[in-house]
Amino acid sequence: MLTELRAILRRDLIATGVEVSRYPDADTLWREAPGCPNSGGTLVLHMVGNLRHYIGAEMGGSGYVRDRPAEFGDRGIPRDEIQARINAAIDEVDAGLSTLSPEQLDAPSTAPVGDNALSVRMWLMHLSVHLAYHLGQLNYHRRILTGDASDTGTLSLRALADG
Repeated sequence: MLTELRAILRRDLIATGVEVSRYPDADTLWREAPGCPNSGGTLVLHMVGNLRHYIGAEMGGSGYVRDRPAEFGDRGIPRDEIQARINAAIDEVDAGLSTLSPEQLDAPSTAPVGDNALSVRMWLMHLSVHLAYHLGQLNYHRRILTGDASDTGTLSLRALADG
């Protein structure tokens, strides 16, 4: 499961970078669409901050310190900096997951949910689905603001098959 999860998270983070590159300019990336509470830039900051914190820092010891309010408050970060953060997330997620053994997947995660703790396996599955959810939002945000309905290959099965 760890190998497969690493491949899915990598694919989805790479797709995030492709989506960012398809915005015509940084201003459009940071614009909010009517009825959408977050800009594309905000979505990306949240996506990478979440994974860098829970997988990179907590599981992999990367040293990343999350600033969740900044994920939703920062604006106007240039696209090259956004891409650098995506690349850091790719590296930190890969490193964090490489520290886990299959036996650790059934242990309680460090992220309590109320008075309970999910297993590491369930927590990782949630993080993957959370990323895919926001990647879909990013895809639609780009399409709405640019009028470009072309497909970017988000969630490509070919990307998984080609490794």
